[in-house]
Amino acid sequence: MAGTIRVGVGGWTFPPWRGVFYPVGTRQADELAFAGRALTAIEINSTYYSAQKPASFARWAAEVPEDFVFTVKASRFCTNRKVLAGAGESIGRFAGQGLAELGPRLGPILWQFMATKRFDPEDFAAFLGLLPDNLAGRRVRHCVEVRHASFADPRFVALCRDHGVAICASDNAAWPLIAEVTADFVYARLMRGDDAVETGYPPEEIAAWGRRLGVWAEGGAPDDLPRLGAAPGHAARDVFAFVIGGGKIRAPAAAKALIGSLA
Repeated sequence: MAGTIRVGVGGWTFPPWRGVFYPVGTRQADELAFAGRALTAIEINSTYYSAQKPASFARWAAEVPEDFVFTVKASRFCTNRKVLAGAGESIGRFAGQGLAELGPRLGPILWQFMATKRFDPEDFAAFLGLLPDNLAGRRVRHCVEVRHASFADPRFVALCRDHGVAICASDNAAWPLIAEVTADFVYARLMRGDDAVETGYPPEEIAAWGRRLGVWAEGGAPDDLPRLGAAPGHAARDVFAFVIGGGKIRAPAAAKALIGSLA
């Protein structure tokens, strides 16, 4: 038995998607509902820049199907700091803004770090210890996206595994791809898209990522991605994958193609 694979994009309000992803004539107020039917997950990015209202989270949850999931990018005020151990108050404000209103549609929280942030084992361990285990009685899962080469360190992998926090597998030429499984789910962000390609990623890359997502969901580790240590034990996992960043206009097409590759 395999875990559930969910695929989507970052956000849903992007004018160039109108007439490309969203059919001509679709009202802006109906775009999330359309995206919710076409995709299986969305990464909420607006929360990285500013707090949202509880009513907004509740409304978003009501506009998508029951089995749809939102992941949420954490506030930059939590991660863009010299000393991560001092982020407790910011983390509390972020978590308390109304995320619980998403209910069962709340997926993992993504904690993204700047490319200049280096790995400090003691400070990063303190940060992981600040992450909340639950919101309003509902378990919360966490993923960290790191971008500095210093994080390609077995000690970083061990820290995340000890805390049950996933390491984002980021497909981007600018920083290392750390494809280690450290939690009961996997989170991938695919950022090499190209708007000149109708499906965002070439068909062979779509197929390759589809295979990788399937291997992760079945409890394995793709043998064509780098690892810093031994492959983890075999256990089914949920998998979240988002086409985001480069080739943004074609990101929904890439996500839909990736979903199709899993059938």
